[in-house]
Amino acid sequence: MPRFEWVTAGESHGKGLTAVVSGVPAGLPLEAKHVNVDLARRQKGYGRGGRMKIESDAVEFLAGVRAGVALGSPISMWIQNRDWKNWSQIMSPEPDAVTDRRTLTRPRPGHADLVGGLKYNHQDLRNVLERASARETAARSAVGGIAKRLLDEFNIQIFSAVLQIGPVKADVDVNALESNAEFDDSPLRCPDKEAEQKMMEYINQRQRNGDTCGGVAAVVARGVPPGLGSHTAWNRKLDGRIAQAMMSIQAIKGVSIGEGMRVAGVPGSEAHDEIFYDDARRAFYRKTNRAGGLEGGVTNGMPVVALIAMKPISTLARPLQSVDIQTKEPFIAQKERTDSCAVPAAGIVGEAMMAIVLATAFLQKFGGDSLSEMKRNVDGYLEYARNF
Repeated sequence: MPRFEWVTAGESHGKGLTAVVSGVPAGLPLEAKHVNVDLARRQKGYGRGGRMKIESDAVEFLAGVRAGVALGSPISMWIQNRDWKNWSQIMSPEPDAVTDRRTLTRPRPGHADLVGGLKYNHQDLRNVLERASARETAARSAVGGIAKRLLDEFNIQIFSAVLQIGPVKADVDVNALESNAEFDDSPLRCPDKEAEQKMMEYINQRQRNGDTCGGVAAVVARGVPPGLGSHTAWNRKLDGRIAQAMMSIQAIKGVSIGEGMRVAGVPGSEAHDEIFYDDARRAFYRKTNRAGGLEGGVTNGMPVVALIAMKPISTLARPLQSVDIQTKEPFIAQKERTDSCAVPAAGIVGEAMMAIVLATAFLQKFGGDSLSEMKRNVDGYLEYARNF
């Protein structure tokens, strides 16, 4: 049975980023534009830093696609780092690389610098910084673009919205969101325009203080059929897999499925989604979606909803206290180029991770070496579900 598997490689200031994806069924229409749309969306958002003005991310297929169609073999993608020209001597893979420039010995609190150096015995923490950087999420977004292209064949749409920046919260019903087109071009990708203005003011305040800010984004998948995931084993529960995928995104420190955090404080009568049946559609349905589309680790046919909480970015214009790993003397942490707010981008990366998890679950349930075979399997299951 095919499995959606993937890996990324590359450093923030290296030549570029690579992603390899296997398990994509043969016959899937796939072009660079299907991936590039999310690479461009990831680079936008109020509060992004100077790196976004340098890069113009676009993917090049190196293998696995011919004449705009997936072959069923592993797909290899390449994203060029335009900033490489400024780092080619420092980040060169050759033995003559200039390693005594831009060295990092003063780890940033909240970053992987120190723990990564301890784990891998790196005395120059740049060896950690370069891979731990959120630049890696460009490659993830490319993988997510392929997963989205597959899910689109089955009318599954994934989108995101910013719900909170710092203490400023938006008044948004995430279950009412239907597409990215409504707010994709707005500064913070927030449907509540009044709150969005206050969010931008808060970002400006943090910037003036040399500070950063985090927030919360919602990631929603519509059109997901019931039955993905499983209740039978801890590592097959789809809500657990979604949570792990979201937590793997740089700077994400919390995940809530549906109204998970809110319902922890209410009685059961206000926490669960009552079940109804529609004779015309021959389908079970719910009028509310507090569970976020998942019950017992299995999708129930409602929109799948995950809220992701992003901490303020670790690199500050006014760095925090740290210690030099070589001298052990106290110092101010090293400063690197950074954003002041990246929550809108985190939502885009969250879309990619949601798509990857759902595509994986789709292949696990329906299989299919080709897209046509997979569609036959899905159609058969949906007909079975209507007659349940």
